[in-house]
Amino acid sequence: MKWKRSKRGANRDVIDARGSSPSAGGGGGLPIPGNIAGLGGGAGLVVVLVIVAIQIFGGGGGEGGFDIGSVLSGAQAPGTANPVGIPPEEDPQRDLKDFSAYVFNDVQDTWAAVFRKDGERYEHAQLYLYANAVRTNGCGSATSAVGPFYCPADRRVYLDLSFYEDMSRQLNAPGDFAWAYVIAHEVGHHIQNLLGTNAEVDGATRDDPDQANELSVRLELQADCYAGVWAATVFAEGDLEPGDIDEAFTASEAVGDDRLQRQAGRQVNPDSFTHGTSAQRYHWFETGYSSGDPEACDTFSVDEV
Repeated sequence: MKWKRSKRGANRDVIDARGSSPSAGGGGGLPIPGNIAGLGGGAGLVVVLVIVAIQIFGGGGGEGGFDIGSVLSGAQAPGTANPVGIPPEEDPQRDLKDFSAYVFNDVQDTWAAVFRKDGERYEHAQLYLYANAVRTNGCGSATSAVGPFYCPADRRVYLDLSFYEDMSRQLNAPGDFAWAYVIAHEVGHHIQNLLGTNAEVDGATRDDPDQANELSVRLELQADCYAGVWAATVFAEGDLEPGDIDEAFTASEAVGDDRLQRQAGRQVNPDSFTHGTSAQRYHWFETGYSSGDPEACDTFSVDEV
């Protein structure tokens, strides 16, 4: 993907807290947020095999716990009040950070244009970069094992840049546009938050808990479709490079519930799916990409996704 570093001051929606130190005291067990939206596994976005292991040995629905005492040496996860970044000259992840910020801003610019066209005002999300673990304002605490996730209460996408390497090594989904797909998917959850889709799903789940998994799948597939809509704008602007879309397709398939369960050595159980199969994720990303139209992303009106 063709991109350029943002000018100083252009990253007002990006918060870098990777240099923040863990706060003193506290225990090592942190709850995985139960009210977050993510790319794969539990209630989180993209799931690495670590999260699949959590689902086997811990709480599988995005709740439960994960002991990160070995990561934080008995300290608590840094909070969001006083984030501390890393100076560019000392940052080994500078290029990835700047690319992530560029993609995040570009995705938001795309959706701001969509909202303006519909006569609506777009309310920006923030990208919060952290390392190892984080304590959010409204969604509890999480480790990087959860993968990237969106917290509706904070209107923030939380991202540990180390997940870029996890995608390549553990999910066999390398590449800059695979990474861009992840970010666009998370912003898709922000769009759902603004449009009230999240609230509708929460209400329907409370009314009929038996629908929880199916509604979760439809919500995640819609976020995949929204990511595809953004990818279509990148193509229209001539900024796609050879292989980019294939990278995104590979990433969408890599985080299918069925594939993750197989990789973890588990029997595939459709009743436990919360994010959709590899084929479904591929299909809905492709739907958004081929149409370029958010209206094509209504995963809730079709009989089967």
